[in-house]
Amino acid sequence: MKDMMEYKGYFGSVHFSDEDELFYGKAEFIRSLISYEGHDVSSLKTSFHEAVDDYLELCDRRASEPERAFKGSFNVRTGTDLHRRAALSAQQRGMNLNRLVTEALEQYLQQSSTSSRQ
Repeated sequence: MKDMMEYKGYFGSVHFSDEDELFYGKAEFIRSLISYEGHDVSSLKTSFHEAVDDYLELCDRRASEPERAFKGSFNVRTGTDLHRRAALSAQQRGMNLNRLVTEALEQYLQQSSTSSRQ
């Protein structure tokens, strides 16, 4: 994955500030702010790991559930017409709207990954 790191299920962005000569980033796909920085790749990775570990430790001390990305559900704003068409299509196929959207998304991503390899 380009410009991303992963640690314990958290994904961190990777950026570079030419002015500060510093790599920096933050945990993506969650609302909590987990930020880190380093002067080289190794120190950036170490800082990312430490920041995630600190966040998890803080949640543990507070007895609160740490935020996790990709819970398996998300809201999609499609507009009234597309929502109606999708719901009617799902009903005609004998499935619910979630299943229709999941299958359509899987098909789209499969086609996208196939075309990006070519």
